[in-house]
Amino acid sequence: MMASSNTMARCGDIWVFIEHRDGNPARVSLELLGAGRRLADAINVDITAILIGESVSELAKELIYWGADTVIVADDPIAGAYSTEVYTRIIADQALKRMPEVLLIGATEIGRDLAPRIAARLNTGCTADCTELDIDEETGVLVATKPYFGRNLMADIICPLKRPQMVTVRPGVMELKDRYSDRRGELIYVDVDLREEDTRITVIDSIPSSYGGVPLEEADKVVCAGIGVGNREGFELIRELAELLGAQLGATSLPVDEEWISEDHKIGQTGKTIRPKLYIGCGVSGAIQHSAGMINSELVVAINNDPRAEIFQFADYGIIGDVNEIVPALIRQLKIAREAVGSDAAI
Repeated sequence: MMASSNTMARCGDIWVFIEHRDGNPARVSLELLGAGRRLADAINVDITAILIGESVSELAKELIYWGADTVIVADDPIAGAYSTEVYTRIIADQALKRMPEVLLIGATEIGRDLAPRIAARLNTGCTADCTELDIDEETGVLVATKPYFGRNLMADIICPLKRPQMVTVRPGVMELKDRYSDRRGELIYVDVDLREEDTRITVIDSIPSSYGGVPLEEADKVVCAGIGVGNREGFELIRELAELLGAQLGATSLPVDEEWISEDHKIGQTGKTIRPKLYIGCGVSGAIQHSAGMINSELVVAINNDPRAEIFQFADYGIIGDVNEIVPALIRQLKIAREAVGSDAAI
């Protein structure tokens, strides 16, 4: 049983909470399995995924391929839809029984809601919105790094006296590791000791997000609208470009503040962190508030009429000119190319 002071020497595995939707794991959860694998190997422990839901057996097997040694599976109709109350109780109960060293949770809407409740239940600390993780091989103390003061300072935060050490990690900041279908691991099914009458909240319905596809932080291609689009008409051109490319549409603060697009499309320190294969910034200045959220993009294309714009400092390709002239030209050429191949698919 866990000591009442919740202080202990290293004694457990690295845990990763698996967020999922429609039977598919959130990309950030897979990223954390990769990060957790590195931490677990450093202190010679296993990595455990904790999966909660209904009819999730196939997903549980898939997590082994992504790096988990063990998957704790709470499969029950009462956990079919996310509930802070239900998930907190299941995870906290299992943590008290099995005493993990570290618990990693994605800093998504669900993760930011869930993590502090678990930390309070377990009487431990939780470092939020981390961008780097390391671990002391001798003590098992996790070093969680996060930016402060507009990313001008980086703070290393530790929790040496409490277990589990908890962090939430922003999607897109950790590298997605390879999937290996020949990996083997263990599935542990646990009973959910909850009834409907034990819960105070009932999920009546779920409303799909406005993405119309994969979440922004999981997209391979992102087209982003910045202050340089000027007005709603300019913004709609960027939307059309994104649709032609089969890309997700992102934005800096101005389009969100003007309510041309919802908050969940915002990229930056106060929005999403993305890691696409292709990022196209249209009228984006590249200020740190935004660039902190997209700097890990593989290929960056920037369109801006100011040759001194900060975005050009880390762009692979730069186009200097008026975004409201260049984007329509790109749209015309993409339409010609699509007509030439005789397909309505994205280029």
